[in-house]
Amino acid sequence: MVILAIDTSAGTSVAVVSFDGEVLALRETSDTMRHAEVVGSAIAGALADAGILSTDVILVAGGVGPGPFTGLRVGLAAAVAFATARDIPLLPTVSHDAMARGYYVDNGPDSFATGVRVVTDARRKEVYWSEYSGFADGVPVRVEGPAVAKPDDLTTAPTQIVATTVSAAHLALVALAEHAVGVSRAFDPLYLRSPDVTLSAGPKRVVQ
Repeated sequence: MVILAIDTSAGTSVAVVSFDGEVLALRETSDTMRHAEVVGSAIAGALADAGILSTDVILVAGGVGPGPFTGLRVGLAAAVAFATARDIPLLPTVSHDAMARGYYVDNGPDSFATGVRVVTDARRKEVYWSEYSGFADGVPVRVEGPAVAKPDDLTTAPTQIVATTVSAAHLALVALAEHAVGVSRAFDPLYLRSPDVTLSAGPKRVVQ
């Protein structure tokens, strides 16, 4: 049995990971404009690469961001649709946590007590950011954020990661670690601000 992870907070990333932590398949693209066009084929491709059927998936991890409204909701819609169709649990997982996990794993045990800030592009000359105090039990210890700010408003961090991609493999592994210790969070997409598109105030008056 495996977990399927989907994240579209930056590019599009889909992974299939076994419950013992083996990454069986990973499909991803850094394109931030074509989430809807590629997420379906990425899911199908990842399942095929792993040599499994959709019925072998018993958990779904959905990256809740932070991320831009339009892109982020594509991945979340796909995660919800898959979990609903299979009637299996959906684990909302913070995308920055996956990025932080990648840093700690890449840098090894000596880094596990290191404070880290993860920063990603929020557009409009702003960034999303999260602060971590270390890595324990397979999960980055987030102490502040996610939040949105102007880059100049952030204080200097000892270690700052400016990330452009989210690995769904790391997202899956964070979700599994949280699930194992009973971490549960509400399904709450971290848009952190209103979408660019706003509702019309009503029909405009036309003057002849």
